[in-house]
Amino acid sequence: MVSLNSDLGESLGLHSFGNDERLLRIIDVANVACGFHAGDPETLRTTVEAAVHAGVAVGAHPGLPDLVGFGRRAMQLSAAEVGSLVLYQVGALVAFLARSGGRLSHIKPHGALYGMVGRDPELMHAVADVAELYEVPLYGLAGTAHEAVAAERGIPFVAELYVDLDYNADGTLRIERKPHLTDPAAAAERVREALAGGSIAAWDGTRIAVSFDSVCVHSDTANSVDVAAAVAAVIGGASTAKEHP
Repeated sequence: MVSLNSDLGESLGLHSFGNDERLLRIIDVANVACGFHAGDPETLRTTVEAAVHAGVAVGAHPGLPDLVGFGRRAMQLSAAEVGSLVLYQVGALVAFLARSGGRLSHIKPHGALYGMVGRDPELMHAVADVAELYEVPLYGLAGTAHEAVAAERGIPFVAELYVDLDYNADGTLRIERKPHLTDPAAAAERVREALAGGSIAAWDGTRIAVSFDSVCVHSDTANSVDVAAAVAAVIGGASTAKEHP
């Protein structure tokens, strides 16, 4: 069964972003920001508590240490540095999960880090080290170092499909600094197309093959709840069983 996941907990202090409360009524899986690209200790606590209460699986969404750029600007980092920053963030989330009676579901890198480790197996092995330590799956893109390293290490892998980001002709994502609004109907159609034929259109019209176990909807756009609801109606299962406001 295909699941629906979303990146949550991306507020900061008194500034609230995203539609976390409403999305928790629709999604199956939450990828929670751990403080480097967004989030703070109090946001982390309240997000984890809300997700656990809603019965939503909680995974770590570690990003680059770049609050100003929201983790969407690539950095030159060694594998050791990547491993340390991922371990630091996952450890923080695990502590809040333990306090709330939850458990770590998975690890999914955020933004530019997601792209960096998807292109560089050495960096991806550093992320895999943390997943192996906590004995959890990795989320990522099929056909990239995400999947290849997970397979090499024997770590369960959950491939994602994105409906609110464009794809390059090589199957990688076009990571933009500012999110754009996605038509819910177009998002639903992409999922239908991918389920039916195993391919979608890249931004330049090229047909690309996609393999996926979960669909991601970002929380930081104004209509993310509508997009998530449209996708949930297509994939069915546990997602559609949740109440949509």
